[in-house]
Amino acid sequence: YNMIETPHVRDTRTGKMVYSLYSETRVPTEEMVAGLDTFVVDLQDVGCRIYTYTYTMANCMIAAAKFGKRVIVCDRPNPITGVYVEGNVTENEFTSFVGQYELPTRPGMTIGEMAKMFNEHFGIGCELEVVEMEGWRREMWFEDTGLPWVIPSPNIPTVDTCVVFPATVHLEGTELSEGRGTTKPFELNGAPYIDAHDWAEALNAFDFPGVKFRHAYFEPSFSEFTGQTCAGVQLHITDREAFTPVIVGIAMVKIAYDMYPNEFQWRQNEYEYEFGKNALDVICGTDKVRNAIENGRSIIAIEELCTGEAERFRQDRAPYLIY
Repeated sequence: YNMIETPHVRDTRTGKMVYSLYSETRVPTEEMVAGLDTFVVDLQDVGCRIYTYTYTMANCMIAAAKFGKRVIVCDRPNPITGVYVEGNVTENEFTSFVGQYELPTRPGMTIGEMAKMFNEHFGIGCELEVVEMEGWRREMWFEDTGLPWVIPSPNIPTVDTCVVFPATVHLEGTELSEGRGTTKPFELNGAPYIDAHDWAEALNAFDFPGVKFRHAYFEPSFSEFTGQTCAGVQLHITDREAFTPVIVGIAMVKIAYDMYPNEFQWRQNEYEYEFGKNALDVICGTDKVRNAIENGRSIIAIEELCTGEAERFRQDRAPYLIY
């Protein structure tokens, strides 16, 4: 979770050092890699630019190029398919550890495909090998693979979490709860000041395809509003293929901003080591979404801001697709 670091430890079974790359550094140091000849990256991504595992991989690739190591990436399925591309592309001014390269919110790539793109298109230039999957197709959701879902991080407990994550991760740019501290993180969302029925009604009025908003109440056991009753909504995905999470998440923020002008706040503390920047800007990789919300632009107008960028990215990613 945001800026809660993990210490380095010594593995009791092997006696080897285990270096944390979410610590005082996110890039491997020369000391860390002194005894290595190869990085082996075996990480389960969730299919959204804001999830940081791809940038940990990229930082290992950067270190490999710098210190003369090679990188092997064991490819894994994109749990929310490799078909759909959504959202605006990160602008240079807003690159961060949740948007290190010019990617849309939902890039529709596997971690191995992104490794190739990082290495060639974005110029890391390390010695790279991607171990390709057998039997995976772009249209597969994770359940279609027949593989067990192993939790990649504490607040991504299920594939359903991955499906809604590109939507409700936008709430991390606000002082709303995105359901951390509940059994349904990123599916439950709200705050003590929300009227659950009103917010659900306003969101359902958009008639977004593939999703229904149910009024809900929850009490987080940790994170925002610990021990307080929050009112809000639970997202129920009725059609994954039709669901467009990015604009849904932006709409959730916009409607809360519009309905509760006296209570709504953008996130008050720093987000993912980006000091002095608005957290929603960091998440979106641009300030144009926040500016549009603050200036009362419609959801249709905000969606149009992003459409062309996603289509351009489809062309940029094409040479690096494996499947």
